[in-house]
Amino acid sequence: MSTPDLIFTGGPVITVDPDRPVASAVAVTGDRITAVGGEEVLATRGSGTEVVDLRGHCLMPGFVEAHTHPTQDQMLYSDTVIDIRPVTTCPTADEAHATITRTVANAPAGRPLIFYGVDVLLQTGFPEPTREWLDELGPDRPIIVWQNSGHLAWANSAALTLAGLDADTPDPVGGSFERDPHGRPTGKVYEAPAVLAVVAPILAGELTGPQLLARQHADLAARGVTLCSDMAFSDQMRPLTAELYRQGLAKVRMRVYEMSSVDGVTYCPLSNGDDMFRQVGIKLWVDGSPWIGNIDISFPYLNTPATAALGLGHDHRGHSNYTEEQLFSIVRAYYPLGWQMACHVHGDNGVDMILDVYDEVLGQYPRSDHRMRLEHCGAMTSAQFERAARLGITCSLFVDHLYYWGDVLVDDLFGPEHGAHWVRARSALDAGMRISFHNDSPVTEEEPMRNIAAAVTRTSRSGRVLAPEERISIDQALRAQTIDAAYQLFADDITGSLTPGKYADLVVLEHDPRVVPAEDLADVAVLGTYLNGVRTFSG
Repeated sequence: MSTPDLIFTGGPVITVDPDRPVASAVAVTGDRITAVGGEEVLATRGSGTEVVDLRGHCLMPGFVEAHTHPTQDQMLYSDTVIDIRPVTTCPTADEAHATITRTVANAPAGRPLIFYGVDVLLQTGFPEPTREWLDELGPDRPIIVWQNSGHLAWANSAALTLAGLDADTPDPVGGSFERDPHGRPTGKVYEAPAVLAVVAPILAGELTGPQLLARQHADLAARGVTLCSDMAFSDQMRPLTAELYRQGLAKVRMRVYEMSSVDGVTYCPLSNGDDMFRQVGIKLWVDGSPWIGNIDISFPYLNTPATAALGLGHDHRGHSNYTEEQLFSIVRAYYPLGWQMACHVHGDNGVDMILDVYDEVLGQYPRSDHRMRLEHCGAMTSAQFERAARLGITCSLFVDHLYYWGDVLVDDLFGPEHGAHWVRARSALDAGMRISFHNDSPVTEEEPMRNIAAAVTRTSRSGRVLAPEERISIDQALRAQTIDAAYQLFADDITGSLTPGKYADLVVLEHDPRVVPAEDLADVAVLGTYLNGVRTFSG
């Protein structure tokens, strides 16, 4: 064995490698892990070896974020986009409202503004940002208020004009423009195709270089992330991301999923990219967000002041964005070409629909290692996890919902039977499935340790425990945030565990999460992050 460049020692090591579960030292040569073990690793050090003393802190594989949106997240560093999310900057309706009015009053004349993150379930009492109110607020500029889930937005007249939307504009497949009795758009738009129609003309002028995305990469590294997805990648982002990596500004590996189109077209070849950046799949959406009432469920929403504030009718049920035949058409267009499919779905009816589609397509086009994905899976049942596992499907779970919206799920939206059993991680593992956790940023910020805490404790912000029988162990949660998430991204052969031959993608944590009290897991700090053996963050 050659003399290593780095040796980490002096603290607990979590390998997430069943073949080498116990270690006290890790050697790195160049960009690869070359040895994992104990004293025999220390014996290989030479005069040029840097020995990194962990000082009792914990070394483990870098976190893997299997479902996020960095090319959308970067917009939050723009002067045009203002963060009003309840989980970050504006916990209350008053704070969100004041931020909007103050920003419009002080912004340069004519500058477009997008306010991202309003959520009436957490910012209770926030009035609907109608087109009329936004017109009165800023008649001289395009203004958009974007709901925290990303599935709903409100635009003023100037924003609709900029986007070229009028009474003659048809609804896009998979989305819709709310209209008044005369057929004119009200400014309220639902789902990604319609939301992008109003926000893209504004953002196009902001995302002209890699600088904002570089800041997002730095933020990911600061949170211990070394590999992430982009689950709504567009062809327009290819030059920007290519420049990010060409200039050496990237601090995270990316595996991207291009947004599906009804015509089934992609301009990216199946063989593309490298270990740092690659498109691996196609993303589609069965339904929308539980926070705005448009998920395809078999049971009704509760009739509460919260659902009334959402504008939902008595015993409301959501619906899918597509017909089953439209979903068949999309999956059939991409999957036979070799692409992995990743499908957003929350409602149990929606899960049945996409499982039927996947089942038929897998039968028609057998593939030994397809790793078809379902995303979020809020109301997915134990029986549906079992069916999905039999088909070889893997699920990425939005467990952070339990912490931020746990009380809302039970008290305001679905009651204890359905709300408390949101994202059934234990059921998924018991079915034999490999799962991941995610933050779906910018919906919630990247916080892998809070995901792990939520899966282990299933505790909301108020301290309520939701369906404790769906808790999982700390070791299972660590896998879901590392090697099993890398598996979903077709990257488990190069990263996700401390295994000789894999890239030296590492994170140093303040404490060993295996011995930290469960209630303190979310507060375990990231002290350092390494990508390819190079330090990308120092805490």
